[in-house]
Amino acid sequence: MGYLFLFIATFSGITKGYCGKKVSAYTKEYKSAMLSNSLRMLICILIGFFFVLIDGGIGQFRVDGKVLLISALSGVMTSSFVVTWLLSVRRGAYMMVDVFLTLGVTVPIILSGIFFNEAIHLNQIIGLIILFVAAFIMCSYNNEIKTKLTLPSFILLVLAGLSNGLADFSQKLFIKNAGTTLPSTFNFYTYVFSAITLILVFALSSRGEGSLKESVNAVKSSYVYIIIMAACLFLNSYFKTLAAKHLSSAELYPLNQGASLILATLMASIFFGEKIRPKCVVGIVLSFIGLIVMNVLKF
Repeated sequence: MGYLFLFIATFSGITKGYCGKKVSAYTKEYKSAMLSNSLRMLICILIGFFFVLIDGGIGQFRVDGKVLLISALSGVMTSSFVVTWLLSVRRGAYMMVDVFLTLGVTVPIILSGIFFNEAIHLNQIIGLIILFVAAFIMCSYNNEIKTKLTLPSFILLVLAGLSNGLADFSQKLFIKNAGTTLPSTFNFYTYVFSAITLILVFALSSRGEGSLKESVNAVKSSYVYIIIMAACLFLNSYFKTLAAKHLSSAELYPLNQGASLILATLMASIFFGEKIRPKCVVGIVLSFIGLIVMNVLKF
């Protein structure tokens, strides 16, 4: 069942990525990214509200302080991730973001090992190393098809990977401390905190670069993609939270990100014209081998 949930989460994530690339074409500066993502989180809150009602009714909105704190961590890291992700895809090849997100899977694996004593088997370590090699090959490939990364772009990518890793860990943290709280409730409050964070930052940056009118026009031009992204973002986090009940961090997050790396590479080539060269093929093949080693071979 865990792999079924993960499949749905991965498919939702790739669809979200496609829409995100489209939205990035309208996002000219930081303020536009803040406004579009604030709107996306508000839509996620609405979706989450109906999910909670369907799952267990109005009483499920009551949560204890611990779950609320975990939701706050998840929400802040999610808001950090979506903004750095959106700004990163404007600076380099789409697949480059997934390279750093692949490296970011070490965050929930290490933290789950420390806090929850989740064992990491030899095949998982070897598979993770193969994924890292594939990621670095893809990084070299990116430098062939685009200009080399600047320091600001590199920092954005690192922040995106770290934020996503901590957001993933918060899902495992919730599963271990959920009690009777439903995953839909956790995801609802995640997007409440995420929306609050983004709206506050947007308000604080209101005097920054770019006019409010330009940001509003950017949102109007991409509202269809923003709505689809919101639905896919909620489904991605919801089903990944469900998968966290059945799979360890060393299984769940590398498999999710490795599959996303392969699919994102193919999507970037098919829909966005990023050429697939020998290094890219090697990276895809190594990613596939890494996933097989981690999830099929047992030693």
